[in-house]
Amino acid sequence: MIPGCALLLFQIPACNAQGPAEFPLVRAHAHNDYLHSRPLADALAHHFWSVEADVWLINGALLVAHDLDKTSSERTLQKLYLDPLQAFVRTNSAVRGSPPITLLIDVKSEAEATYAALRVVLKAYADIMTGFESGRIRTNAVMAIISGNRAEATMRSEFIRYAALDGRLPDLDRNLPVALMPLISDNWTKHFQWRGIGEMPSADKVKLLDLVQRTHAQGRRLRLWAAPDNPGGWKALNDASVDLLNTDHLEEMEIFFRKR
Repeated sequence: MIPGCALLLFQIPACNAQGPAEFPLVRAHAHNDYLHSRPLADALAHHFWSVEADVWLINGALLVAHDLDKTSSERTLQKLYLDPLQAFVRTNSAVRGSPPITLLIDVKSEAEATYAALRVVLKAYADIMTGFESGRIRTNAVMAIISGNRAEATMRSEFIRYAALDGRLPDLDRNLPVALMPLISDNWTKHFQWRGIGEMPSADKVKLLDLVQRTHAQGRRLRLWAAPDNPGGWKALNDASVDLLNTDHLEEMEIFFRKR
């Protein structure tokens, strides 16, 4: 077996002959990852280092689905993401020395109750989870970031957390600790005119570069959802140094990054 490649419980294909150099694509983000035929496993098979799961709190269980009527008691956050991530971390040397895998948890149900359940669940995986303690980040193999309905006040008050907050563009003016909000995400269509056809207008280019600069100056990462999900869109965002590029097309984005 090639060093750094392991057969996992959820059957991620073996690495190719290039070995560990294939890992990871740290800027590739699997948007709505749970909609793929093999949640998480497909993303990791294409060497993505960031995945997104929508979560509902139903009868005390954290269920993964975009819509409430699509939830199933079999599709829990633990079963689809946390357990296989734990197996991946324990069995794959590619994780060592790499940035944390981002697990973006988009909360769809009520913020406080859902975070209370998440707090308990994430603590049970403390051996792989990045911790946030007294304004410091204790880096580990996986970093959970809470998006959607966020219990910000509660999370700000905690001395120890196993998750951080996903911010929005106005949060760049709030001077919040990076350990609370290491990621800024927002809707591309609300801030930019370009839709991926032809060349990006100069005004959008200037705005994008300024946004990246402001975000990076604060030590945070940037993600823009609903951006053009095609090679032209990826190139524009990648060239501007946007940190996480959303896609629903895992294989195509992997090819895009490998060519570059």
